[in-house]
Amino acid sequence: MKVLRVFSFMISIIDYGMGNLGSVKRKLDLIGTSSVITSDTELIRKSDKIILPGVGHFAKAVSEIKIRGLWNLLSELVLVEKKPILGICLGMQLMAKFSEEGDSEGFGWFDARVVRFNVSDTKKFKVPHVGWNTLKITRDSQLINEIVPDSELYFVHSYHIRCDNPEDVLTETIYDYSFTSAIQKGNIFGVQFHPEKSHDVGEKVLRNFVGI
Repeated sequence: MKVLRVFSFMISIIDYGMGNLGSVKRKLDLIGTSSVITSDTELIRKSDKIILPGVGHFAKAVSEIKIRGLWNLLSELVLVEKKPILGICLGMQLMAKFSEEGDSEGFGWFDARVVRFNVSDTKKFKVPHVGWNTLKITRDSQLINEIVPDSELYFVHSYHIRCDNPEDVLTETIYDYSFTSAIQKGNIFGVQFHPEKSHDVGEKVLRNFVGI
C-alpha cells in the first residue's frame, strides 16, 4: 500500500494550449501535492516549482507561450530566481537553443538543438517513436533517484534533443540509435518521455521532482 505524502507547496503547470495538462495534474493530485493549470503570470510567479508540458509543433508552442506573455517571465523565474522546472516532451525540447521543427529558436537554457529522427530503416523504426522504451542512466540526479536502469517509460515524439554538453545528459534511450531522453542543468530538468503516462516509474520521477 502506498503512503500518501502531502506536499505543502504549489506547482504551476504551464497552460499555453498544448499538452497533457489534465494527466499531469491528476498524477500530481495522486502524489499529494498542490498544483494548478495556469497561464496567469502572478500565479506562476508565486509558485514554488514549474512544470512545462507540451505536445505538438515546436514553433507553434513558442508562439503560444509568447502570446500569453510567458516567455520572458519563465526565463526570469528559471535563470534568475532559480525555480525548479521540469519540461516534459515538447516542454523539454523548448529548453534548447533551436529546433529543426519550424526552424525556431527555443529558450536556450541548454546548449542543445532539436532534430528529427533520422532512422536507418523507416519500416522497422516508425516515426514518430511511439510506445514503451527504456533508459540508460548516464549520471546521478535527484530526478531519477531510485529509478532502476532499463525501466520502461512511455514516449511519443518525432524529434529529439541533441546536447552539445554531455554533462547535461541524465539518460539516453535507444531507438535505432541512442538519443538523449532526460537532461538537467542545476534547477532545470527535462524528460522526453511522459511520466504522467508511465505508471509507477513515471510517478516516481514526478515524486522526485516534487521532492527537490
